[in-house]
Amino acid sequence: MPEGDSVYRFARRVGAALEGKQILGARSHGPGPVPQVQRIVGATCTGARSSGKNLLISFDNGLVLRGHLRMYGTWHVYAPGETWRRPEREARLVLQVADAVVVNFSAPVIELLEERALAHHQPVSGLGPDLVSDDFDVEEALRRLREPEREGLTVGDAIMDQRAVAGVGNIWKHESLFHVGMNPWRCVRDLSDDELRGLLLKAQALLRASVGKPNSLGLSRRPDMWVYMRAGQPCRRCFTRIRSGPQGADIRQTAWCPKCQPVAAGQMEPPVRGRRPRPE
Repeated sequence: MPEGDSVYRFARRVGAALEGKQILGARSHGPGPVPQVQRIVGATCTGARSSGKNLLISFDNGLVLRGHLRMYGTWHVYAPGETWRRPEREARLVLQVADAVVVNFSAPVIELLEERALAHHQPVSGLGPDLVSDDFDVEEALRRLREPEREGLTVGDAIMDQRAVAGVGNIWKHESLFHVGMNPWRCVRDLSDDELRGLLLKAQALLRASVGKPNSLGLSRRPDMWVYMRAGQPCRRCFTRIRSGPQGADIRQTAWCPKCQPVAAGQMEPPVRGRRPRPE
């Protein structure tokens, strides 16, 4: 699933192709609801931006396109007449300007709204602070993580709740937790404010590094992966074999290093394939 850093990069690419240019052609296709994109033909694009995992494309007639990629969606930019790298049948949205064609493939969510409605449109207005944003508010993100509905969640689930903090998906959940030495199955209520604040700031640094923005890690490129997709391999820090177990409502596999991210006193041992949790 594209995460906040990926959508930020898509927004830069789409914005570079469309901003300041008149939309000469627009079409959208199902499955699902099909927005009336002919309403933006003749309008001028005023910019593209990311908001968490949403990509927003604005126009001078007061309309805005929102796209959410979920698991398999992507954005491509082509020169007019250039051969597409994916088949036409997968195109969800096509926007044409004089010197470029912007295509969204396979996004389950493409909708056209009035810009002024975004402040009340829950998929955008309900998002937590955006980790990639220059005005990321760590204290507001901490406050949202402390809300009663999240106190019983594991931190691996809570950090992916876009209503608490926007931008983290499965990749940066793994990497943020590893870098602060936190076990993914620790419960939010058992973590101190300083621990949660440290996790949020680490996630912010990793996502900003991934898009080349100034960050506390001093990196100018996407960081290497330490645990994500490395179950069964030796930890790059301590050489302990990385373990994995199912986590979350969608039962995704979460990987962690049992030495670098140990269970806390009284914590249930994380589930591993073929085993049941037991008290520590």
